[in-house]
Amino acid sequence: MQALKAKFGLGEVVRHRLHPFRGVVYDIDPVFDNTEEWYQSIPEELRPAKDQPYYHLLAENDTSFYVAYVSEQNLVRDDSGEPVEHPEVEAMFGALEGGRYRLGGRLH
Repeated sequence: MQALKAKFGLGEVVRHRLHPFRGVVYDIDPVFDNTEEWYQSIPEELRPAKDQPYYHLLAENDTSFYVAYVSEQNLVRDDSGEPVEHPEVEAMFGALEGGRYRLGGRLH
C-alpha cells in the first residue's frame, strides 16, 4: 500500500463524519496499522479502505473520554473553536489556537 499525505495534522481538532464525537489528532499512520481483528469488527458496509491515513485521537463525546483510531474518510475539521476536554490534551499539547493545539504540553 502506498502512503498518502495526511489531510489533518498533529494538534488539529476533528470530528467524526457519522458518529457524535470529536478529538485532537496526536498521531498519524500513513495507512491502516491496527489489527485485522479490529478492522473486521467494523460492519462491512461501514468498513473504510486501508490505504488511507488513519488518525489516533484523544476523543470525547457527551459522556466519556477515550482514544479513537479513525480513517481519514470518516473525519472532518471541527470548526467550532471549542476546546477538547479530554484529560490528556493538556499533557500533550499547549494552548488551542485557531482550531489547533500547539505541540509542546507538559510532557515535552
